[in-house]
Amino acid sequence: MRFCYPYFLVLIPLFVTAYFLLVKNRKLKRRGIIISDIKIISGSDSAPAGIKFLSRIRILAVLLMILSLARPQGGEKSSEITKKGIDIILCLDTSTSMLAEDFKPHNRLVVAKQAVKKFVKGRKTDRIGVVVFSAAAFTQCPLTTDYGSLLDFIDKVEIGMTQTDGTAIGTALLTAVGRLKDSVSKSKVIILLTDGRNNAGEVDPVTAAKAAAAFGIKVYSIGAAGIGPAPYPVDDPVFGRRYVQMKEDLDEQTLSGISLATGGMFFRATDKASLEEIYKKIDALEKTDFKIDEYTNYRELYRYFLFPAALLFLLEIILSNTIFRTVP
Repeated sequence: MRFCYPYFLVLIPLFVTAYFLLVKNRKLKRRGIIISDIKIISGSDSAPAGIKFLSRIRILAVLLMILSLARPQGGEKSSEITKKGIDIILCLDTSTSMLAEDFKPHNRLVVAKQAVKKFVKGRKTDRIGVVVFSAAAFTQCPLTTDYGSLLDFIDKVEIGMTQTDGTAIGTALLTAVGRLKDSVSKSKVIILLTDGRNNAGEVDPVTAAKAAAAFGIKVYSIGAAGIGPAPYPVDDPVFGRRYVQMKEDLDEQTLSGISLATGGMFFRATDKASLEEIYKKIDALEKTDFKIDEYTNYRELYRYFLFPAALLFLLEIILSNTIFRTVP
C-alpha cells in the first residue's frame, strides 16, 4: 500500500498534539455552575465516562479522515519476463561399452544419467531434448520445457534400446542437428557424451560437425571413460557374472575436432566427480538471459477510511444528543 498524498499525514501528529494541549488547557480552567436542584444532574456519575468515549470516537474519526485525505492506494504487481532461451539436445551413448564399471559405484551409463538429471534440474526455462544412440540413433524426448516428463524419459534410457550395438557418433549428431536446425533460439547446443569412437553409421563425425556449424549449433563433447582398461561385466550361462578388462577406446582427437569446428569445447571425464563437474561447467557457460519488467496497478482505498470516519462523526452527534447529553 502507498499514499498518493503523503504530506497530509503530517496533520496526524499536529492534530494529536493540539488535542492534548486543548484537553490540558480545559482541565486548568475548570469552572462550576450554580443549580437549584441536584436532581437535574442525577446519574451524572456516568458523564465523565461518556465524555471520554465521545472524545475517542472524535479522535478516531479525525484520524481516519486525515488518512483518507492522504489517498491510500493498494498495489497489484505484475511482471513481464523477457527471456532469450537456449535449446539443448543431450546426446547419450547407449552402446554396450557403457556397461563398464570404472565410474564407481555404478557403470558409465548410470552415472551419466545421474549427471544429466542434475544438469536438467539446474535449468529453468530452456528447451531440452534427448537423443540416444549406439549403431543407430533416435529421439528419446523432443525439445520441451516440461522437465518432469524429460526426467522420466532420461530414467528410461538403457543399454540396447536402439537394438543395435556400436557407436555411430556422426548419425547421433545429425539426428540432434535435425531437432535444432529450425530453432529460433539465440543459442543452440548439443551435449554429446560417449565412451568410444565412431565405428557405425553412414555419416562420419566431421561431416556431421560441419552440418552443426552451418546451422549455428555448438557441440560440447564429453569423453566418459577412465584411464586404461576398465572392468566389464560378462554374464556366463555356466559360471554366472564375471568381469573382464575392456581396453580403453576413446577417440579424443575426433571429439575435440567436433567441438572445435562448432565453437564448443571437449571435456574428458574419468570418474563420477569429474563428469558432474563437467556438466556444471557447461551449465555455467550456457546461461539464459532474463529481463524482468515489473508493473504495479494501484486501486483507491480512501473510501475504506472516509466512510468509517463519516459514520463515527454521525455516531458522535447522535450519542452526544441522546445518551451522553450534557448540561449546557
